[in-house]
Amino acid sequence: MLKNTIQSWDARRDLIISSDCLAFAAEHWIHTAKRSIQERGRFAVALSGGASPKAIYQLLATTYKNSIDWTKVLLFWSDERAVPPTHPDSNYGSAMRDLQSLPIPPSQIFRMKAETSIEKNAADYEDTIQRTLGPHLFDLVMLGLGEDGHTASLFPKTAALQEKSKLVIANHLLEKNTWRMTFTLPCINESRQALLFVAGEAKQAIVPLVLQAAIISPFPASAIGTPEHKALWILDPPAARLL
Repeated sequence: MLKNTIQSWDARRDLIISSDCLAFAAEHWIHTAKRSIQERGRFAVALSGGASPKAIYQLLATTYKNSIDWTKVLLFWSDERAVPPTHPDSNYGSAMRDLQSLPIPPSQIFRMKAETSIEKNAADYEDTIQRTLGPHLFDLVMLGLGEDGHTASLFPKTAALQEKSKLVIANHLLEKNTWRMTFTLPCINESRQALLFVAGEAKQAIVPLVLQAAIISPFPASAIGTPEHKALWILDPPAARLL
C-alpha cells in the first residue's frame, strides 16, 4: 500500500507512505515551522534520537538551511539517555553535530541533562518548558518507533506510561538496567502534533501491531495522537509492507 498523500488512518492518526519519506519529513518540518512562526512568532520543536532522524537533520542543515528564520526556532528533545552530551549515544550530541551550523541562538537550544540527578533535572526541564512555551506546548514533537512498540523513552511496562500530569519524567528501564529522561504521554498528546518517522524492514512487523492496537495496549506508541492533536506517521514502503 503506497500512498503519496496524507491519509487518515483513524480519528487520532494520519499517515503517509512514500518512497521519498526523508524529503517529505523535512518538507513537513519546514512547512510546520513556517506556519508556526507566522501564527505564533516561534517554532517550538522537540527532536528525537536515532539514525533515521539524523538524515532529516542533515537535510534541514543543507537543502533547507535558507528556508526559514532559524532565530525563531526553539529546540528541545523528546528523550535522552543518561549520558553526557559528548557521548556517542547522546540524542542531543547526535542532533547538534548535524544542526550546529544553523543560526539558532544558543539560548533557544534546551538540552536534557540526563547524565546526573536525572529526577531533579527532569523536573527542571518541565519547568523550562512551561516557562518558555506557556500552555500551548510544542508545535511539533518528533518521535520514532522501536521494534517493541516504544516511542521516545516510553517503554512497555515502565512507570512513565502511568503518568497523568507531569510533562517530563525520569523513567527506569529495568530490562536495560538504566535510566532515561522522557516526555510523557500528556506532554506529547497536548502538543499540536506528534510526528512518528518510521523506516526500514526491521519495523515492518511492529507497525501494523501498533496502528491496529487499542489506545491502551502493550505498545506505548499506540497511545500517541488524539482527535484534537492528530499524530502523523511517515513511513517508507519497507516499514509499511505488512499494512
